[in-house]
Amino acid sequence: MSHPKVEQQITFLYTRNLAGTADFYEKIVGLPLVVDQGLCRIYKVTKESYIGFCERESAPKVPQGVIFTLVTPDVDLWYDQFVKNGITPEDKPKDNPDYEIYHFFVKDPNGYLVEVQRFWDEQWNTELTNI
Repeated sequence: MSHPKVEQQITFLYTRNLAGTADFYEKIVGLPLVVDQGLCRIYKVTKESYIGFCERESAPKVPQGVIFTLVTPDVDLWYDQFVKNGITPEDKPKDNPDYEIYHFFVKDPNGYLVEVQRFWDEQWNTELTNI
């Protein structure tokens, strides 16, 4: 059975502070803004994946159950990038044998967890890069 084609992917999250969120993702993370809808902003993460933030009064004060993960070979450089910009990560980069990754977490201005990780298995890193 054939399925309809998916060409792009956007994950939307709510925020109470779109300006602070924009500063974090544009200036510290360096994601390019591709669509500004006023109360929603959409950022390019990879070739065909995006994350969007929409300002809503009903946004959770303490978000739970969401991890926005950036997969990169440069985990340590990302750690330094956050620290240099005054963002305190949850911990230093470390190996996680349960998932066979090297990673760390930071929280964005909304309280969402942002994970920066590299797979131990280089095949995964290569495969995800070539999707």
